[in-house]
Amino acid sequence: MTNKLLVLSIVAALTGCNGSSVDKQAVKSADIDKSAAAAPATIHPEIWPKQSSPIARDPQQEQQIADLLAKMTLEEKVGQVIQADIASVTPEEVKEFHLGSVLNGGNSAPNNNNHSPAKDWLSLADKFWIASTDKSDGGVGIPALWGIDAVHGNNNVVGATIFPHNIGLGAANDPELMRKIGAVTAKEVLVTGIDWTFAPTIAVVQNDRWGRTFESFSEKPEIVASYAGKIVEGVQGTVNTDEFLTNGHLLANVKHFVGDGGTKDGIDQGETLSSEEELRDIHGAGYPPAIQSGALVVMASFNSWHGNKMHGFKPMLTDVLVERMGFDGFVVGDWNGHGQVKGCTNVSCAQAFNAGLDMFMAPDSWKGLYHNTLAQVKSGEITMERLDQAVSRILRVKLRAGLFDAGLPSSRTYAGKFELLGSAPHREVAREAVRKSLVLLKNNEQLLPLSAKSKVLVAGSAANNIGQQSGGWTLTWQGTGNKNTDFPNGASIYQGIAATVTAAGGKVELNEQGQFTTRPDVAIVVFGEQPYAEFQGDVTDVDFKPEDSLKILKDLQAQGIPTVSVFLSGRPMWVNPELNASDAFVAAWLPGSEGTGVADVLFRSADGEVAYDFTGRLSFSWPATPTDVELNVGNADYQPLFAYGYGLSVQDAQDMAPLDETLDPSLSSQNDSRYMFAGDAVQPWRLALNDKAGNTQVTGNAQVSASAAISVKATDYQAQEDTVEANWQDSARLYIRGNAVDLSRQATGDMAIQIDYQVLSATTGQSNLFIECETCNGELDISQSLQTKAGQGWQQSQIKLSCFGLSNEQLTSIITPFGINSDKGSKLQFKEIKLVSNEGAASCSL
Repeated sequence: MTNKLLVLSIVAALTGCNGSSVDKQAVKSADIDKSAAAAPATIHPEIWPKQSSPIARDPQQEQQIADLLAKMTLEEKVGQVIQADIASVTPEEVKEFHLGSVLNGGNSAPNNNNHSPAKDWLSLADKFWIASTDKSDGGVGIPALWGIDAVHGNNNVVGATIFPHNIGLGAANDPELMRKIGAVTAKEVLVTGIDWTFAPTIAVVQNDRWGRTFESFSEKPEIVASYAGKIVEGVQGTVNTDEFLTNGHLLANVKHFVGDGGTKDGIDQGETLSSEEELRDIHGAGYPPAIQSGALVVMASFNSWHGNKMHGFKPMLTDVLVERMGFDGFVVGDWNGHGQVKGCTNVSCAQAFNAGLDMFMAPDSWKGLYHNTLAQVKSGEITMERLDQAVSRILRVKLRAGLFDAGLPSSRTYAGKFELLGSAPHREVAREAVRKSLVLLKNNEQLLPLSAKSKVLVAGSAANNIGQQSGGWTLTWQGTGNKNTDFPNGASIYQGIAATVTAAGGKVELNEQGQFTTRPDVAIVVFGEQPYAEFQGDVTDVDFKPEDSLKILKDLQAQGIPTVSVFLSGRPMWVNPELNASDAFVAAWLPGSEGTGVADVLFRSADGEVAYDFTGRLSFSWPATPTDVELNVGNADYQPLFAYGYGLSVQDAQDMAPLDETLDPSLSSQNDSRYMFAGDAVQPWRLALNDKAGNTQVTGNAQVSASAAISVKATDYQAQEDTVEANWQDSARLYIRGNAVDLSRQATGDMAIQIDYQVLSATTGQSNLFIECETCNGELDISQSLQTKAGQGWQQSQIKLSCFGLSNEQLTSIITPFGINSDKGSKLQFKEIKLVSNEGAASCSL
């Protein structure tokens, strides 16, 4: 399939999908004006694609639905429309409240262990199925659906095949590959007995500051529209054939409806101010083809459109999605998204249900929501007609998915075949996806492909780190805390290079800092963004903040060693300094567990031939400045560094001149979640000291406070000056300060401050950990903890934000996200300080 495929939703708006037609006069008379994007929003359903569901309703299934509705109590019906998280519900409660569905959130897993073995997932699936189908209380016993975020493979389960994130797959521009990935993912999910994946995401990102940019295939709707149906088909099977939702397939879920990729300033869950035409033609482009391929679940989006929260916006959930697009499944909410609707809370939202939300995702609020929804039906605020409609939609999907006849999860065809997780054929599909997703941005003097018989130095902190190359939504919500051993069927980029080079008779040396014992013929430096997900990835610009990678590149360059950069990121980023310090530069995105796919294109085959050329082309425009965050092809002022569709072949003799590295000094580089790295404050945060004589900003590798009560100096740990040592001679404070940031949402999500530190000595006096807003201070006594950990070596602690006792209002203006005050005698060493998701290790003590 080629780019001649126009945006299917645009075509549908003019000609109709599936043979249907649109009243063109109605489109003309609606006269939607793009220039009125900020005006009060009104939906004109008549301009949206008109199509019919591709699936005819089965009379026998419809009779079965009617029979079930007649037998169900009101309590059973209300239970069907509520989904609870497995961390907040037991199988016994699923039975008691007749819940229609469960999910596991990004940090929810069997035994509260994100690294639980696959057998534990299957065992828990059995328990929920048994509970939901138990009729001993006289109930109808409807099987509960389990939904999981299998967004790049069955990424929650140890050993599964981890595919590149969507941003890389978009660069491959290969719809048929998407079908293959969907099919592999479905089988590996079925191994664990789960019925439903919350994928694919078909957002069309327009602002690269968004923390979910890596979940989007492209800034242009053409690629997204060409992919949406193929992925659904891979997961569910081809609609209206014998394979549809049968052996080897399960339910897909297109999300997030609609406008999630267009929020103002790229803020997650924010406001989309597009015109209705843009909402249709850009953000809605993937939905008509996905529905025509049999999509039976659509997830509502967190975002608003001109003040209307999508979770409670009937003109879109009902008038457009169901009545115009022909969607004949059910609409599920996102994580307590209903609670953001005006007039609602997490435990009460008749507005969203009446607007067309059929199933509430109420992970930890489900019990209160159940009772309130029950009361709202009894009072008439929610009509029985609407409740029966929603329950019918859920039952219809369960019947079409074969859930009533599937039996105990562990008894199903693929269940328990753990050898399929990360199997060789599945890994080969992932390896193919890696090869096709890589984009060659620079290749001076045609350095690539390399001879596999060379002496190769592999450097960079990400070189031997499968967790970093896989990114967010990998075993944990944020993708953090993972070790290579957590990927028993994967290979790091270094491991892939080592296998390729060693097999050809070459030599490989791994040194993260770029040092070597034997001078190499070439150096490959692997670096990039640390893993993140959702709002934790929101940024204010796309400047890649320099870490040790730039110094490594410059040191190698100064020694005359040819250097290849392999850059890992979830968005296109401003990396002009790194580009200048590299002879070749590869945008590798977030390739997943098959690092060997990178080696496939970096090296020639053993006989010296080009085995695989670079075929990936940018599906996102590459920024010329750090503020090019809304750099979308077609914009009037479009001036990218690398245009949409750019990408070199190894055959291209095209050298790149040095790029401008100048940074605007007024550039705002707010970083909400990373405060210190390698002993330095992360821009724009600043390290400062305070004693009785006043404040002193740390500006060099050694600093003394105003009255010499505290001193700091850069010290070595794993690399040159990669930590900072603080020595207290009297009572004083060390702290990180910056412009006010809003951490209220992070506190609600139970995020934690993670500190990598060493206690060289501890005072016998008082020590406190603190955070500050402009008018408040929250403290935590750590005196005893420091004394206990003195001389015990390097430590990592996670302190929950909620431990500091600040209100949500106070947390909206945090200017000091980390600080320590201590008396004379303390000597502490710090390496890294950042905000992380609480995966069970966080507490209120150091």
